[in-house]
Formats: sequence, structure tokens, C-alpha cells
Amino acid sequence: MKYYLLPLGCQMNQSDTGRVRTVLQNMGFVPTDNEEEATILGVIACSVRQKGIDKVYGRIEKWNAMKNRQNVITFVSGCILPADRLRFLKLFDLVFPMNELPNFPDMIRQYGIVTPASLQCGEEIETQPVVRPLEPLFHKHDVVNPSANMDRFWAICPQQQSTFEAFIPIQNGCNKFCTYCAVPYTRGREVSRSSDDIIAELKDLVEKGYKSITLLGQNVNSYGLDKEGKEINFAELLRRVGEYGKASGKEFWVYFTSPHPRDMTDEVIEVISQYDCLGKQIHIPIQSGDDAMLQRMNRHHDLERYRHIIQTIRRLLPTATIFTDIIVGFTHETEEEFENTRKAMEEFKYNMAYIAQYSVREGAVASKWPDDVTKETKRQRYHILTDELMKHSMVYNQGLVGTTVKMLVENFDRKNGYLAGHTEGKIVIRFASEDTSLIGQIVKVKVTDATPLSIEGELLV
Repeated sequence: MKYYLLPLGCQMNQSDTGRVRTVLQNMGFVPTDNEEEATILGVIACSVRQKGIDKVYGRIEKWNAMKNRQNVITFVSGCILPADRLRFLKLFDLVFPMNELPNFPDMIRQYGIVTPASLQCGEEIETQPVVRPLEPLFHKHDVVNPSANMDRFWAICPQQQSTFEAFIPIQNGCNKFCTYCAVPYTRGREVSRSSDDIIAELKDLVEKGYKSITLLGQNVNSYGLDKEGKEINFAELLRRVGEYGKASGKEFWVYFTSPHPRDMTDEVIEVISQYDCLGKQIHIPIQSGDDAMLQRMNRHHDLERYRHIIQTIRRLLPTATIFTDIIVGFTHETEEEFENTRKAMEEFKYNMAYIAQYSVREGAVASKWPDDVTKETKRQRYHILTDELMKHSMVYNQGLVGTTVKMLVENFDRKNGYLAGHTEGKIVIRFASEDTSLIGQIVKVKVTDATPLSIEGELLV
């Protein structure tokens, strides 16, 4: 018996999917990329953007049509807004929050699906299992924090999709309530994972040969604040990672995403500067370069605070690359406010910016406000900021020509005869080779050419 999973959205959802795979495989199911072969079909959904929800509706329509010719069970979990959840209850067989994943085997058994694991135990079964309705768990948990009781979920060992790159959740949920964002309503309040468990998982991955490990959370640098006095803070967590890396003698890079400027301390940046294994790449969302806009977004910081963070990174981590997130066309965004964002990009000279055109998310505070910036204006502003990004990233990448950089080889490049990956600063890089034994290894490359978003070089032996 087989299962099919469709993970959507951010790296946290991708990481959560690894634990879903573990639960299903422990039940005896095997993965398939062919939906027609599957007995269990699941989506790890993302309500943060409408595009992700549209994909869910498209897929469940197809799956429900399959029920006319075969016995299948459908489920959905992940980041789900209350309004989407209510709609999903009418479409999926099972709808549950991710913290209920440890109970998933019981849900399946209640629904009448006989698992391969139970067959191996000699359980008496009917040839055709009876499918009977099960009350979706979300009916019982509408007012419960989706971040509650996460320890049982985190205790599940995830099935990694790569042999050299992995993600470790360290925190779940968000207390910030940015007015454009749905995450506090999909993942609940901030809950920190045990630092001992985090370090143990990281050590296990490094011993298995993983080279790139990312610590995940909605607000990683607020780690430990919900357990003040009982748990270490984020800077100390990074220090313990760094100390292990130094003692291990192994080469690997540890990253984190996403931090919030409100909680980013100088101490975090100082710790990163002290350890080779802590990757010299910082993702620090700005969202807007205008103070009035930041207040409307409820970001809890101003441009001067953000500027201090960038200046501290440049001073203590001179080789670090800096990535960011920006929203254009948020409610009431004026030309002056947009221009201040463009000026901020010009000042901070990002290596990468993930620029989103604002779209209303039902449930977020701003969903009650007028979406009064036209689509055409949003597109224009998006292209202006993209051009600004390209200008500064090109200057940086051209500065790498002639230097030697380390990179993690990840896969074949789209360019025939080339392998590709990322530098420590997560700059896309390629070199001519078809030696598959290099995939998953950190190698040295001399940079010979540059474009705004990537570099090319020659492998050094």
C-alpha cells in the first residue's frame, strides 16, 4: 500500500512533511510519485498565500473524482487558516493540525484503512475494509493553540529528502501579529523546542555526513523567550552549535530562518563571527523601508533599528551575504513610502531579496483594510525593486571573479555538462563537471564569471 504527499509553502512545511513521511512509513506504507497508485493522498497546505490554497482545491477535486473508481483516503494538514479549515472539512476525509500528527495512525485505523503494519502483525481483517465516516479532528480543536503539545511531534524522526541538506525545527508559531500575515492564526503562538533535542538532532545529521543544516522557525531569534529561565536563548543555542562544530572537526554550514529585526541582537551576530560552521549568510526581512509603513504593518521596529542590525553584520561579518523579504503594494502604500523602500535597498545592497506583491489573506488584520494599490502599480513597483536588486547583486558577484570560494555541490545544472550548488553565502554557482561523486560535497572553485544572480567557476582539485 502506498502514499502520496504534496507539500506546499515554506521550508517549515517541507520539514514537517519529513515527519509525516516517517509516520506513514512506520505504518508500513511506501511512497509513490504516482497519485493513481496511492491509498492515502495528503497535502501539507499553506494558507499564507492564496496561490497555495488554490493548488489545494485543484488537487482535492481530482482526488475526490478518483473515489469513484478506487478506495482512497484524503487528508490535509499544515498551515491552515480557520476559514480554509472549515471549507476543507467538507472536501477532505481528515483535517488535522500538525501537532496531532502522532495520532495520525489512530485516525487512519478509525477510518477503516487496514495498514500494512497491522497485516504484518497477523491482525484479522476483512478483504475489503469498510470505510466509515470519522469526525475531523479540527472540530475538536478549533480554539486550541496549534503550537500546543509540539514535543510529541518534534520527537518523530523525520525522513530527509536529501543526503546532505537538512532542516531542523527549533521553534513553532508567532507572537508578532504583523497585520499582513496569517501565520499566528495558522501555527499559533511561539513555542520553543528543547535545546538538548535540537543539538542531538544536529549532531546525528552531521555524523551522517550532512553538510548544510538550517534551523527553522517563524521567529528563530525569539527562541527560548517562551521558556525564560528554563531554556537558553537563541545566541546561546548558536554558541552550542558552534562549539560542537569546532570539536567535531567536520566541515558543515548551519543557517537559520527567519529572524525578526525586533529580536535580533548584537550577541547573535557576534556568536556567528566566532565559529566557522555558522554560515556567513543572514536572512533579515525588512518588508518596507518606510517607518509609517512599518507601523501599519505592526513590525515593532523602525528603519534606524534595522540599519543598526545591517551595520553590525557588515562590521562583524564582513564576508556575509544578506538576504531580505519585501512587500510592495501594501494597503495605502504611497509613492513616497515605496521610494523609501527603494532607497533602503540602495543603502543595504542586498545579495537577494524575495519581493512579494501584496495580496489579502483572510484572517490577517489587514484583510479588513482596502487593497487599494492597483495590480498594475504593484507590478511596476515589483519590477523597480527587482532592477534595484539586480544592480547591487551584480556588483557583489563581479567582485568575486578571480577569487576562490567554497561551495556545496547539490545537483546537475540546467546547463549541460555542469554541476551546480551554493556558496557558503548561498550564491548560486556552477562549474563544468559531470562527476556525480561530487554531489553532496564541499569543494573549492575559482570564480571566472558572474551574472546578477549567479556565478560560474572552475573546480580546484
